[in-house]
Amino acid sequence: MKLITTMFGLIAALTLSLSSASVAMAGDGVVRDVRMWTAPDHTRLVFDLNKQIDYKVFRLHNPERIVIDMEHSVFKANLNGLKLPDPVLQSIRHGKPSANMLRIVMDVKDKVQPRSFLLKPMQGKPHRLVVDLSRPDEARKAAMSAGEPKSKKGLVIAIDAGHGGEDPGAIGPRKLYEKTVTLAVAKELARIVDATPGMKAVLIRSGDYFVPLKRRVYLVRKAKADLMISIHADAVRQRTVEGASVYTLSERGATQDRAARALAAKENAADEVGGVEFDQVDDPMVTQILGDMFRRDSLNSSQILAESIIGKLKGAGPIKYDVPKRARFYVLGAMEIPSVLVELDYISNPAREKKLKSRAHQKKLASALFGASVKFFEKMGRIKSTSDQAAVQPEADSVADQKLYAVNR
Repeated sequence: MKLITTMFGLIAALTLSLSSASVAMAGDGVVRDVRMWTAPDHTRLVFDLNKQIDYKVFRLHNPERIVIDMEHSVFKANLNGLKLPDPVLQSIRHGKPSANMLRIVMDVKDKVQPRSFLLKPMQGKPHRLVVDLSRPDEARKAAMSAGEPKSKKGLVIAIDAGHGGEDPGAIGPRKLYEKTVTLAVAKELARIVDATPGMKAVLIRSGDYFVPLKRRVYLVRKAKADLMISIHADAVRQRTVEGASVYTLSERGATQDRAARALAAKENAADEVGGVEFDQVDDPMVTQILGDMFRRDSLNSSQILAESIIGKLKGAGPIKYDVPKRARFYVLGAMEIPSVLVELDYISNPAREKKLKSRAHQKKLASALFGASVKFFEKMGRIKSTSDQAAVQPEADSVADQKLYAVNR
């Protein structure tokens, strides 16, 4: 009887111990997923968490490693989906140096500068730890390249593919991402521009990675662009809505158009979704666009460019608004440069989503944007046609073969 009592006591103690362990585990931080985005000058890793955690990041040398220590955390993510190695990161592994510590070790190819910050849950995304591994040498090269004298480039068209990386933008019914469409059209537009003598394209985003709004404006200015087109695709709950729309920067006061104001708020929230630490957006330029110090001549030029784009897009598909709208888009903050934001169509409409995914339609949209840019430069006296040939056709494979332009400097 005494033996049975002792056994029951041991079982009860074991049960209590397991219960206590379960409670402790329930309070742990959990790394649920890891995603990686490769940009020209850095690699970004995003760790999805179940809660806010305490962590520290530090470097180890010989060989070069970046280490993340997370207190009271466990690793439940699958690393097999990461495309490794990339230009920065060779491999990533994890372990438990102590019972209360999770350690993640990243083997890097060269000396990199780590930067990290936590993001709170928003728009369906959980707590996140963002770690950027920057390559200083590549960043310097990119900055020097973007700052080349304009005389070497001719007319420069800055092409901004909206969203990217951690920020997918709008998502269609068949899971087509806005970031995918915008990059495809941007690259096609850049191809056409670069094939045209006297013109040069600058892609603000050339791959699937996130670029903060502040840096997008900086890159446009650094390139000394003659105009800037920011490419997007819209989404609403009503799936029958369709058509393109074009926006310029609102001059002063509150944006009167409620739809334009809502769209601007959504696009301006990209930094929160894509991952930007708060102090990164504390920029005098961003603050300035909320005031009255605008370059009226540039705003008027942006209006002319927007009208030209609407005219050309009518040949590529339906139009939502026949006239340009105005709103406070941060990405249009380079006020000295004619800049527009183009919503190509509604990705939330299943039929239009199918069109936006089509390579042929993407080419058609890119050709329309190029044609509008040429028309704008002609109106502004920046170029003139050197032949009487027909205007560029939407399905043209080689724009440079069809029409030549003389650049007026």
